[in-house]
Amino acid sequence: MNEVAFEEILIYGFAILLVIAVLAAYIVKQLRQAKTVKTKIISAHENGTYEPVSLYPVIDTDKCIGSGACIKACPEHDILGLRNGKAYIINASQCIGHGACFHACPMEAVSLWIGTEKRGVELPHIQPNFETNVQGIFIAGELGGMGLIRNAVTQGREAVENLVKTLDKTVQADYDLIVIGAGPAGISATLAATKAGLKVLTLEQDTLGGTVYTYPRSKIIMTHPVELPLYGKIKLKETSKDELLSLWNEVLSKNNIVIKEKSKVEIIRKLKNSSFEIETLSGEKYNSRKVLLALGRRGTPRKLGIPGEMGQNVAYRLLDPELIHDKKVTIVGGGDSAVESALLLANKNKVMLSYRGDKFSRLKSKNMALIQSAMAAGLIDVKFSTNLTKIEKNCIYLKENDKIRPIENDLVYIFAGGELPTEFLRKSGIQMNTKKGEVVLKHDE
Repeated sequence: MNEVAFEEILIYGFAILLVIAVLAAYIVKQLRQAKTVKTKIISAHENGTYEPVSLYPVIDTDKCIGSGACIKACPEHDILGLRNGKAYIINASQCIGHGACFHACPMEAVSLWIGTEKRGVELPHIQPNFETNVQGIFIAGELGGMGLIRNAVTQGREAVENLVKTLDKTVQADYDLIVIGAGPAGISATLAATKAGLKVLTLEQDTLGGTVYTYPRSKIIMTHPVELPLYGKIKLKETSKDELLSLWNEVLSKNNIVIKEKSKVEIIRKLKNSSFEIETLSGEKYNSRKVLLALGRRGTPRKLGIPGEMGQNVAYRLLDPELIHDKKVTIVGGGDSAVESALLLANKNKVMLSYRGDKFSRLKSKNMALIQSAMAAGLIDVKFSTNLTKIEKNCIYLKENDKIRPIENDLVYIFAGGELPTEFLRKSGIQMNTKKGEVVLKHDE
């Protein structure tokens, strides 16, 4: 064997060893990754965070090639993971339906579903043009199952484009359209209606921005470029609540649009001439040819039903947390909103968090880590398996181990979720369906 041939053998041998080493490292990495994901999935089942609450992705493992594009695209943490070369759901209940995974998958292996056999989701019946079973009443945004800024803005605009096609100007009414709700879908619908030359009135039970306005000031909203009527394309990947509200205020002001706030709608009545009478909680009545519901799924904040709950020291959202300091604060609730609010107030206030459960469940992993760290550092006093029984001006009464004791307190924030306006919808004649695992968005076959 000559020297050149021997060198070639060495080179080939080295190359083969290198390939084997790379493959071995890849296999070891895949095995470790699979083990980690499996552990997280088991933990999610144990902690009750596996069952989805709203929209969630479903992976077609026959199509999935394990590129990880869906995981990289998801702005949340530990929703998806790779296991044995395929994408798997880890914490479905933490998914908030961004849909980024759906759009990112190169093999179109991801579809978006709502509801499961174990946890059904009750939603109003809506046709493809956003009209309900009540002719003339349309629904867009979170109430219809598709939340988030981008989805809601798009649906608000599209719903108006559809209802304009059947608008009958011969029907006698004060308005062409009344929009109920001034969140992302409602604002978009209002702008689209104004652009279309409709006489529109928008009623909001709280304040401009709807559920977005109730976010703590420092909360970041993840979104993608979206077309806003009378403004153009919003190209924001990350933005604060204040920046988004400022943008909405700007476009509404430029177009002389005024949102009627603090006007909670009590009932919608369809009249004999096919128009609608909208009556608010305060007794005001309005008449319109069409109605667009752009309500949040949370509806009205859920009350505890205890004495003193309507006091001025009680709130159901946290605004301007940086202005609150040197206070004794009680937070009620065990979800992400309660924990995030407690964390925001902990550095400048004495914060106690009361939760009726014996442990946190369905928290985002980041929030879980932060609250555990805050508890260990003594920044937040968490009281599990407790309930407030009474609220006074400078005191709350806490029930723990069947004993009720008074605790000095300045402010109470209640995050007990919200009541889906199911009864309101039914009174208006809108049909409700329970979704137990249905495709909301999929790629065309």
